This record gives sequence, structure tokens and C-alpha cells, in this order.
Amino acid sequence: MNVVSVMAHQDDELMCLGTMLKMKARGDRLHFICLTGGEMGMVKHPEMSSKEASECRKKEMEALANEAGGSYQCLGFEDEFLFDGKEVRLALIDALRRTKADVIFTHYLVDYNLDHMRVNRLVRQCAMQMAFPMIKTAAPPVEGFPAVFLVEPADGFEFEPSHWVDIDDVMAEKMRLAKLHRSQDEAFKSAFGNDYGIKEWAGKISGFRGRQCGCSHAEAFVPMRTRGFVKGFQVLP
Repeated sequence: MNVVSVMAHQDDELMCLGTMLKMKARGDRLHFICLTGGEMGMVKHPEMSSKEASECRKKEMEALANEAGGSYQCLGFEDEFLFDGKEVRLALIDALRRTKADVIFTHYLVDYNLDHMRVNRLVRQCAMQMAFPMIKTAAPPVEGFPAVFLVEPADGFEFEPSHWVDIDDVMAEKMRLAKLHRSQDEAFKSAFGNDYGIKEWAGKISGFRGRQCGCSHAEAFVPMRTRGFVKGFQVLP
């Protein structure tokens, strides 16, 4: 299967990366899509231009995707000013068609960041429209609809998972890859202290979910409950 992370920003994929690594181990192909350049994430370097900042985030995400053995597409819309519209929809439909997505991970419908929430709604529409032949993009339409799962939002507000994936066997690799987001590691340490970087943040969340389901580390999800996206067979590892 083609497994696709569709997120607003570079590093948002960390809430499903362990599960994606397990899916890769069973033979699935990985893809990463970010809708924005992530330029507003450079809180430690406000002197950077938007172009420099987005290039830094791009290089970090490209390194992670390459190390994970996946592809990466950045749609390049403005960070923190992402809105729904024809241009955005067509870009995402084309990107999804290029991956031939069978499974999509994306943001939960309620989150602290409106870019995240808009991506949730965009995926709801565009994952359906990627099969519509009357919508024209450079990549051709695909057949059928993907399974769609929603990842845990920051601090878990209003999030009650229905699916857990034990990631103990890939946790070390997930943490290694997380550190490739060096700019965000700096941002976490600037906000929370030198002992709490991006690795500690991701590990704390997966540790909590692991305790819920009887392992050391887990990732938690809910399906996007809409026609075509919920499957009658097991999708997650």
C-alpha cells in the first residue's frame, strides 16, 4: 500500500511516524506531504527571511523522508495563513494522486493550530476528489478512496482514540529521525528548557498512549468517519 502523511508543517508527521515505519517494514511505501513551508516555525531565528526559513524546514523534512525511505512533496503555501480555496485543493489533489494514496494520516479535526484544522478539512474533500475524473490535474485520477486516520493533536484536547499501534520495536528509529528536525528541537528547548527537546516531546506522548494499551510506546488514532474512508478490513499494523 501507499501510506501518506498529509500535514500542515514539517514535524507534524511525528504523531504517526512510528506507525508508518511499521507499515514500511511490512512492505508498504511511504510518502510525506506538507501544505506549508513551515517558515513560522523558526522561532529561534526570527531574523531569517521567509525564503531562508522555509528552505531550512524543507531540508530537514527531505532528510527525514530520505532516511525513512519515502518521498516528500511540499506544496509551499504560507505558514499560519493557510486557507481553503481552489488553488490549494487542486495542489493537494494532484499531490495525493502522485502518491496513489491507499492510507492517509492527517490532523485531527480539533487542534490548537488553524492550519492543522484546515488540513483536516482539505483532506476530507481532496481524498475523495482525487478519484473524480472531471477534476483535472497533472497527475491522473486514481481508483477508489483511501483509508484516512487522524493523529493526536497537541496536548490531546477533545481526542479520544479508537485505535492504538504498539511502536516499541521502531521507537529508537523514530527518535533518531525526530532529531533531524534540528530547528524544532531548538524551538522546544527554547520554550521548555534544554532537557525537553523534540525527542522528549514525542516520547512523552507515545509513552502515555503506550501505558493505555499495555506497551511502552504507542501511537493513537481515530478514523475519519465519512463515506469511503472507513474500511471493513485491518489497515493499521
